[in-house]
Amino acid sequence: MSLATRNGTPSVDAPVNPPTVVRQRRVRPGLLGLAVLLIALGGLGAAFAVTSVRATGSYLAVARPVEVGREISAADLVTVQVAGGQGLRPVPAARLDEVVGKRAAVALLPGTLLTLGQITDDPLLGPGQQQIALGLKTAQVPARELHPGDKVLLVSTPDNDADADAAAAGTRFAATVIDMVSPANDDKVLYLALLTRDVPAVVALAAQERLAVVLTEAA
Repeated sequence: MSLATRNGTPSVDAPVNPPTVVRQRRVRPGLLGLAVLLIALGGLGAAFAVTSVRATGSYLAVARPVEVGREISAADLVTVQVAGGQGLRPVPAARLDEVVGKRAAVALLPGTLLTLGQITDDPLLGPGQQQIALGLKTAQVPARELHPGDKVLLVSTPDNDADADAAAAGTRFAATVIDMVSPANDDKVLYLALLTRDVPAVVALAAQERLAVVLTEAA
């Protein structure tokens, strides 16, 4: 085929390319169904995640401070509603009766959720220990309050009839506080866990009012 130009130049024979035809891709029904299924599963997963986060349960929280070793009462706890508390492992409110009467394994702080790792059935008296009670004046107690689990040292004070060398060498006994009671008067009653072999000597020194209490480690 000949083509003529405007300026009258001779025509040039050249081939003409046929128009390009774009073929449409066919969508496979199987792939389309798979895509729809994946979208549906993604939506269900998102809905489950939102539901899990928003799930609310009733759990036990600490209402007031509880010292280490102290028995837990119902007044020490309060029921709270917590969203998504499953991952925190708190104690469900329905298990309140199982918790009351057990001891605090750690210091419990108000406003925190209670977990099973914070409570124990173990007694404060260990193997080979016995419990004694000491009557002390307020001035003889090394802290305003001693709490269960505190470590103390009982030191014998000098005998008025002993010589200077004997008075300087005080005997020491390690003990653990079980409880302390403050009566209406100025006295303090200190309950201690003490090694069985040390009990006779401590009782004798207490009867002579020759014991001083030193706090060595707070619970």
